[in-house]
Amino acid sequence: MPALATTSDGFLLHGDPFRILSGAMHYFRVHPDQWADRLRKARLMGLNTVETYLPWNLHQPEPGTLVLDGLLDLPRFLRLAAAEGLHVLLRPGPFICAEWDGGGLPHWLTTDPDIRLRTSDPRFTEAVDRYLDLLVPPLLPYMAASGGPVIAVQVENEYGAYGDDIAYLKHIEHALRSRGVEELLFTCDQTAGDHLRNGTLPGVLATGTFGSRVEESLRRLREAQPEGPLMCSEFWIGWFDHWGGPHHGRDAEDAAADLDRLLSAGASVNIYMFHGGTNFGYTNGANHHHAYVPTVTSYDYDAPLTESGDPGPKYHAFREVIARHAPVPDEPVPAPSPKLAPTTVRLTHRTPLIPPAGRPVRAKDPLSADDMGRRAGYTLYRTTVPTPGHGLLHFEGGVGDRAQVFLDGAPAGVLERERYEETLPVHVPRADAVLDVLVENMGRVNYGPRIGVPKGLLGPVTFMGRPLQDWDCHALPLDDAPSPTTLTATPSTPEAIDPEAVAPESAPTGTLTSRIPVPEAFASSGPAFHHGTFDVRTPADAFLSLPGWTKGQAWINGFHLGRYWNRGPQRTLYVPAPILRRGVNDLVLLELHGATTSDAHLTDVPDLGPTGP
Repeated sequence: MPALATTSDGFLLHGDPFRILSGAMHYFRVHPDQWADRLRKARLMGLNTVETYLPWNLHQPEPGTLVLDGLLDLPRFLRLAAAEGLHVLLRPGPFICAEWDGGGLPHWLTTDPDIRLRTSDPRFTEAVDRYLDLLVPPLLPYMAASGGPVIAVQVENEYGAYGDDIAYLKHIEHALRSRGVEELLFTCDQTAGDHLRNGTLPGVLATGTFGSRVEESLRRLREAQPEGPLMCSEFWIGWFDHWGGPHHGRDAEDAAADLDRLLSAGASVNIYMFHGGTNFGYTNGANHHHAYVPTVTSYDYDAPLTESGDPGPKYHAFREVIARHAPVPDEPVPAPSPKLAPTTVRLTHRTPLIPPAGRPVRAKDPLSADDMGRRAGYTLYRTTVPTPGHGLLHFEGGVGDRAQVFLDGAPAGVLERERYEETLPVHVPRADAVLDVLVENMGRVNYGPRIGVPKGLLGPVTFMGRPLQDWDCHALPLDDAPSPTTLTATPSTPEAIDPEAVAPESAPTGTLTSRIPVPEAFASSGPAFHHGTFDVRTPADAFLSLPGWTKGQAWINGFHLGRYWNRGPQRTLYVPAPILRRGVNDLVLLELHGATTSDAHLTDVPDLGPTGP
């Protein structure tokens, strides 16, 4: 018998009545040195459980591998949860959505056009099985059956919104059970429409996801499952943001009132999110319904615990609600974390992105980023245009996701997937002018049928109707900034910028082995790395503010903070205290457009943009 069992209307944990009071916190969105702090604050709010997804794409970047260290050290996270006295709900997917790159499905899998994702297609289920063969054994010691904190495991994720392949769901159930998972299994679906009917399994607990209309949602859940615990496995108390949109928020009193309705009905709950964290590096996802819209770097989610781990208005409001229904620790509410004193960082050195290191891949027509094996980052394409003059540059198939076009090193314009742009009017200054196209992957779709849509240039290119061929194609993952010791000592000075003429991406310096010469314009302007140093007496949380800069990536001491963009809403990037060090620290920016300043700023206040609906 599993440690957590169900009755006709509730849960038993080790035979005693139990209500799940859980909050979502994704270990892979929080610096590992801050896990213990966030878990302690979960307990102090009155939670007895935490919930987390598992990102297959990061745990298994290549077939046959398994990564369980750093941000992905799930065993350590589980040990810390147990030490805090918290239970754990695990949601291994294989699909997680989570506004996460590709919904957590591995790039090496989604690039196969013949695989039918999230179905009983043997090619998909065999890949899942091989992953679980590696993933489950190191997690078994942390299951409740072995005295660990994990009391329940999810089967798939909101599957009823995607399909109705019950054979597939049964395969996932069997895959977990046959590998030794004895704990309670559950499914999770929205309560509207046919989602619960399509996404549930006999003998597996059905749970619902919703953020309002509590009574109606619980009624639908009870209709779909006449007996058993009522549980909201994602109680949405905020929302995520897209570039160019508002910063979403939800009134704390409104969310607390709905939480009270849930608990008053006797339901269990998982608050989504308790602590949102950050999409560090290139991990944000995107939505693509009517248009492609990428998710911002912050995953603050207007959660009870802010992105920097401070109790916000919902923390206090939810703690008061929980106290009406369950014991809350008789300990003070945690204070906000210390913040770094405002600091200005002068970026003194600049290194052009182009030429990139390494040999290009040569092809008649441009290769997609996926053809070149790149999950994330940038791709650079170069050819020559034989005919001068004014005309239309046409990108058949469009771009994925944002292309910056240059002629002889001069910015010529920008194309965006978001706007379904495929054609750009340009002036080619001379015969055999060098055409460069830098394409930025802004995040892979994490929900719906467009998962796996390729990145980079997505088809042939023509000028005035004539094909442009013989391309040099470069994959520029740029996972790591170049070491400051390799950056050239060229002063970093303000550059005139055209917001609609974005320049290509930088890779570590090196010699371009190419049949096409690098335009000299790239040496003095265009995309580049910028480096500066700053002193820290006592490391503390901070927020990187970049007024006067346009778009790019930021690293501090080699830690990839993520993407910035003056389009907003997000105006600052969270800087976790553990990545700072006493003494001299390094800041590296990859700026794609140029800047009107040589300064960056570390502030003690976040700016995620104006709150909208």
